[in-house]
Amino acid sequence: MRAILWGKIKHFIRKPGGFLTTTLICIIFAYLIGMSSFSKVEVPVFAEDTTEIDAILDELNESESYTFVRYQEEEVKKLLEDGDAEVGISLDNNQYTIYREANTASVLTIQNYLEKYYNYKMKEQQIISMAENKPDAKEKLEKNLENPIIPIKGDSNISEKEATHQQSLQALFGFTLFFSIYTVAFTVIEILRDKQAGIWDRIILSATSKTKIYLGHLLFSFGIGYFQIMLIFLVFKFGLGITFQGNFYLTLILIIPYLFCIVALTILITGLVKNVSQFNALIPLISVSFAMLGGAYWPIEVVTSKVMLLISKIIPITYGMELLKVGVIDNGTLLELLQPAGILCLMATIMLGIGIQLIEKRHI
Repeated sequence: MRAILWGKIKHFIRKPGGFLTTTLICIIFAYLIGMSSFSKVEVPVFAEDTTEIDAILDELNESESYTFVRYQEEEVKKLLEDGDAEVGISLDNNQYTIYREANTASVLTIQNYLEKYYNYKMKEQQIISMAENKPDAKEKLEKNLENPIIPIKGDSNISEKEATHQQSLQALFGFTLFFSIYTVAFTVIEILRDKQAGIWDRIILSATSKTKIYLGHLLFSFGIGYFQIMLIFLVFKFGLGITFQGNFYLTLILIIPYLFCIVALTILITGLVKNVSQFNALIPLISVSFAMLGGAYWPIEVVTSKVMLLISKIIPITYGMELLKVGVIDNGTLLELLQPAGILCLMATIMLGIGIQLIEKRHI
């Protein structure tokens, strides 16, 4: 086993091009998409009653995440119809109406922001109306904006900074898990190449047991995948300032069940295909499909199709993303982490068993 591991490590050191390329592409994609969540999002609004709308817009535009731009009602609806805007807002002095195509994460965050603003505005008006000296009460409220007399805070509403940070982590986790499939797959493919070249038969006939031979290949594939993910996370933590909400080391533990499952998946694919060309054609198809259905490209929470959600239950990326989100973003308990981790380990065990059996039976 040690000879196999050492041989593969030397081969990797001689030709690290594929590994470095996928790592760099993953960093670039995660950075561009994740960091874009920190730029202000333009939200088109219109108003029928214009009495206090200018003042309301000024207050709403103090947001670090959104810029509320005033349009005519017809213009807002046209933007929504053409798909140029995700959400449109009708503002009134004491209420608002949201026009949207779907309940995406951005729409829900904007709704939370508006709800928080109008709730505070309503309570502020109630305090002023009940005060004997109304100008004095209004002045005191304005002075206490940084530390409100009535704080509006709820467990269900996240702050803007938390929301943008979560969106950046969504992109980072999603693309990292997606590209790790390629890294693992193109190390496991060496088994197929060895079988085609006749090297595998000579290895099997050697004094090394089959268990050690397979273990050597699996440990190397797992190690390379783990090293890539750790490298990407280190770049984002120390190079780009992503804090992982204080759960960086937990993140490195949570990726283990996912990587184990991906190694098992690629072993299964190796057992199913007949040659390297079929493997190379199948991996991109599977990885992209898994990323789309498993919530790597976008949050699985925004998917409304019951069929798609049902399919996602058999996709490893779904549970990999769940592990990372629950553990890092939601600070979930050990019990909450055990379910997705257990499902990944079960899937890996089944696929690994079937894959090795297929490799043993298939003669190339």
